Amino acid sequence: MKLPKQVEVIEVCPRDGFQNIKEAIPTATKIEIIDRLVECGFGVIEATSFVHPKAIPQMADAAEVLQTVKKKHGNRAQFVALAPNLFGAKKAIENGADGITYVISASEDHNLANTKQTIAQSVAALEEVCKIKGSTKVRLAVATSFDCPFAGKVPVEKVVSLVDAALNAGTDEIVLADTIGTATPLQVEELLGTLSRQYPDFPFVLHIHDTDGMGLANVVTAMNLGITRFETAAFGLGGCPFAPGAAGNIATEDLVHMLHKMDIATGLQYDKIVETAHYIEESLHISPVGHMSRVACSIKN
Repeated sequence: MKLPKQVEVIEVCPRDGFQNIKEAIPTATKIEIIDRLVECGFGVIEATSFVHPKAIPQMADAAEVLQTVKKKHGNRAQFVALAPNLFGAKKAIENGADGITYVISASEDHNLANTKQTIAQSVAALEEVCKIKGSTKVRLAVATSFDCPFAGKVPVEKVVSLVDAALNAGTDEIVLADTIGTATPLQVEELLGTLSRQYPDFPFVLHIHDTDGMGLANVVTAMNLGITRFETAAFGLGGCPFAPGAAGNIATEDLVHMLHKMDIATGLQYDKIVETAHYIEESLHISPVGHMSRVACSIKN
């Protein structure tokens, strides 16, 4: 296997992890969790989402969260905010986001459910976002890069077509998302193999959910193909509100534990990540989701 010596882990729990939680999380608790994640050593944290509060009420305090953590930690980490449209992107920029995660699905069916737009309309809006980005990094998250909850397996050529359009628009980063967590290592190999041949020097990011329990296997497959940047969520929280049956992300503590046992550096403090996972458990009254948070809890007790 051709494995890297170092991997970057991008933490998305404060956005992707919290968006499916129905009970309102106090703003102070969100900020405390982000504070703890900064102390773990994360260089990039997806802190919040500028979506309409009627769509996702949990993110109604996006401006306060982003402004606060930027003021406290702006020189220690980059804080990214998700934006589903041009209006959200403008709000993210106004409130000091270092990066904007803009989501377009490779599946037409899912894009309509998620954004109420066709893919063509979403790409046109992405082009407008890139025109106003200034120094803010624009990251396209290609949702349903592998499977769609409505249309089944997504053809590789649809993902490639969307990547082409995004790069032509001026997108800085591409995140390939297994939105419903059902991708297999063979699917990962097929898509990443195609993209690596077409864009041999472009540093794609992989965002894997773990519905079918193949998340870590998919990460190992991706590393073997040269991918060294992954998005995960502390405690394994997350899931797309518009993808029926989707489970949470790979737990950050699970991925970091595996990488460190494989002598792959992350620059992260594993013990602090586990402590943060248990703080999330205690603060939000949620049972352990990730493997290592459950193991650490049993050892602790």
